[in-house]
Amino acid sequence: MAYTPSTLSLTSPAPLTGGNQTWQHQSADTGAQAQVSGFISDGGNRGLKVGDLVYHTNTGTNIVSCHRVMTVAATGNGAVDLSDSTTTASGTNTN
Repeated sequence: MAYTPSTLSLTSPAPLTGGNQTWQHQSADTGAQAQVSGFISDGGNRGLKVGDLVYHTNTGTNIVSCHRVMTVAATGNGAVDLSDSTTTASGTNTN
């Protein structure tokens, strides 16, 4: 699927003393698809910075993956390159 800007939201802004922000993204894409360079095509315009965390929820499986912002392009809308995904929450509950 293609990235839709309305599916990305800032959940925790950086403190006044600096630090990283936390973002939430939801779509039917896998974590591997969301980490492709340029998937988030307007990150610079939205305020993403290198070091920020992006939690991606696959709406089809409910798997949550965590990514770190590795680069933000200085040109255009600021396409983002995310780190490889780390699964932080499974989409299943066995109890």
